[in-house]
Amino acid sequence: MNVYDWFADIPLSFNERAFNVVEVSFKQGARKGYYRNVGNADLNRGDLVVVEAAQGSDIGEVSLQGELVKIQMKKKGIKDRSDTVRNILRVANEQDKEQLKKLRALEYEYMVKARVMAREIGLEMKLGDVEMQGDGTKATFFYTAEDRVDFRELVRRYAKEFRVKIEMRQIGARQEAARIGGIGSCGLELCCSSWLTDFKTVNTTAARYQNLSINTDKLSGQCGRLKCCLNYELDAYVEATKELPKEITRLETKEGTAKLIKTEILTRVLWFKYEGGSDRIFKLSAADAKEIWQENKKGIQPESLAEFYEEEPEKVENKYEELVGHVSLNALESKDKKRRKKPNPNNRNRGGNATDEGNAPKSAQQQGQGQPRQGQGGQNRQGQGQQRQGQGGQNRQGQGQGGQNRQGGGQQRQGPPRQQQPPKQGDAPKQEGQGPKQEGQQPKQGGGNRRPNFRNNPRNKGGNQGGNNNPPPAPSQS
Repeated sequence: MNVYDWFADIPLSFNERAFNVVEVSFKQGARKGYYRNVGNADLNRGDLVVVEAAQGSDIGEVSLQGELVKIQMKKKGIKDRSDTVRNILRVANEQDKEQLKKLRALEYEYMVKARVMAREIGLEMKLGDVEMQGDGTKATFFYTAEDRVDFRELVRRYAKEFRVKIEMRQIGARQEAARIGGIGSCGLELCCSSWLTDFKTVNTTAARYQNLSINTDKLSGQCGRLKCCLNYELDAYVEATKELPKEITRLETKEGTAKLIKTEILTRVLWFKYEGGSDRIFKLSAADAKEIWQENKKGIQPESLAEFYEEEPEKVENKYEELVGHVSLNALESKDKKRRKKPNPNNRNRGGNATDEGNAPKSAQQQGQGQPRQGQGGQNRQGQGQQRQGQGGQNRQGQGQGGQNRQGGGQQRQGPPRQQQPPKQGDAPKQEGQGPKQEGQQPKQGGGNRRPNFRNNPRNKGGNQGGNNNPPPAPSQS
């Protein structure tokens, strides 16, 4: 039960002292009392304080202070006197807070045991809540009962079991729901447990004024009584009913007799339908219905109710564009994809394509400059950081092939022509240096690894000018 202090930010006038009475709530607003701040302690809303009790002391929370407390005391009829308003002893310390926390944990255990004892004695009563005093010397049991209950034997059992002073307090069904709390059919917290303190009588007349069907399941709250909210709009319905004609039940027209079937009180609208005619319903205002009824009393009948029918304007639906489908998820995601590095065609080896079949991957010995690579015949090839052995044992330097020593652009390339076809019967045998292929060497394939054909090349007639002393192979005999 929280109260908003509207006067909290309003400063006091000159020579005016602040009201020293403070409102203190116990057990989350289940019970409230007013206490005087005799020590003029600096208190704020929500502070825990130790206050005087009838016997001992109690611990509560400051819920309201200032001028608004004076208005609440006047509303409840509490006079600012020493015999009715007790004092605040001190601000609660950590020890007091720990003790209050332990006592609140014992309340549920005490309530379960107390219900068992009441059932054993056979008393027709319902225990709803238990409240322990702040010093732990007193326990108050709240119960509901239809008739008067003799609980003298029950109190003796409670005192023997709990070892504290016992107080039995009877409450109504609405007060029980306020202490327990809950959620109403509207989806909000119960009014009696949040802000409502005065419980007025509610009867079925309030439901009839509002044209509600008398259904006890829908009109009853969690307490089992009629809902308190039935009285909230009752005054507005009573005022609106005075403007509606009560004696109008039928209207006479030349088309037929129209019967009243529905009345909207707040909008002052009456609905009529012809007896034994079509199913069409006519909506008339209270003023038009009175006018027709006055004419009927004079013996005048209008042509039809359609002359007074109020057509409802067409509702224009707001059209909203669906923007969810226009948004791509790729635009919402972060673009952290790494771009692939495209190969540079200038860095390709002239000897062929590295992806062609037959080119094995480079080994650890082949990486780096000056590392020899074994091929056919044990010859070395020094090129672009790698030595590659050619066929026939020729020493190939630079970018030449077939054993020619190519230095600069003006020197001649010499070497034996490469035989593209296997020798036929009667051909000359192979010379030294053209042994069989060694293990680990694979034949080169692909268009990028083809070597030029030096047969019938006039530049080969100059002899072998390279460093190889082996004579060229004999030409094949046709």
